[in-house]
Amino acid sequence: MGKYILKRAILAIVTIWLVATITFCLMNLVPGGPFLSEKAISPAATQALEAKYGLDKPFFERYLTYIKGAAHLDFGDSLKQRGRTVMDIISSKFPVSARVGGIAVLVSLLLGVPLGVLAAYKRGTWVDSLFSVIATCGIAVPSFVICTLLMYAFGVRMKLLPTLGLASPKHYIMPVFALAAYPTSYIMRLMRSSMLDVLGQDYMRTAKAKGLSQRVSLFKHALRNAILPVITYLGPMIAYTLTGSFIVEKIFTIPGLGGEFIKAINGRDYTMIMGTTIFLATFMIIMNVVVDIVYKIVDPRITLK
Repeated sequence: MGKYILKRAILAIVTIWLVATITFCLMNLVPGGPFLSEKAISPAATQALEAKYGLDKPFFERYLTYIKGAAHLDFGDSLKQRGRTVMDIISSKFPVSARVGGIAVLVSLLLGVPLGVLAAYKRGTWVDSLFSVIATCGIAVPSFVICTLLMYAFGVRMKLLPTLGLASPKHYIMPVFALAAYPTSYIMRLMRSSMLDVLGQDYMRTAKAKGLSQRVSLFKHALRNAILPVITYLGPMIAYTLTGSFIVEKIFTIPGLGGEFIKAINGRDYTMIMGTTIFLATFMIIMNVVVDIVYKIVDPRITLK
């Protein structure tokens, strides 16, 4: 286990370095500059700003400076939010996205796993057909459509839920539902197909022949093996959901990391774009390593090399 974790840590460092390098190169290949959108700014002022943020230095020198700073979690100053560093912005905005995303992850697991098991248990019945339709709609319908429908139905027409911000527990309901719709539907389909495969295995027929009840054989024997594909999906799902869907945060005006990322793209805030991209990539890699370790705990037969 220790050797495996060390190997994954080295691969993670290499992957993060590649992400940082590619992102840095792409930002420098984009035509224009971060100060072109400034109103009535003179060429002299532009040169002064570029000198202040080190944008007038040679490419390779800027690259080495940035990589050295990123290795110490220093992504530089934001080019648009003057007086604030990129890490300060990420530290203040990520907890907001993580809070909404964390609730969405719990909702996805608490709904997706049992509903997928029930759909497999009721295979061929109207319950299975209903859950299949719900799962297909949850996967196929884009998140911005779900957000719009929720806002119109519960915010405008019935006036039951607030539509902007996160001032109270009620404000979380629609963003969490919109974030959880896709992963819940995907987990339902994963659990159904995996459970159907497990229920057809020889050891399940043996458990039934020994006289074990349907509940014991289903939850004690079948669920532990059927849930492995869901654990594999948890890594990218948690990373994506905890960092917040950019569209969901934008529509519901949530002051999270997703909104800052979109703002940085629109404003050509290069340091903010690069810092956020590296942060999200690092979070994704860490979650994948954690999922591999959990995989081993759930199924001791798996060998990590």
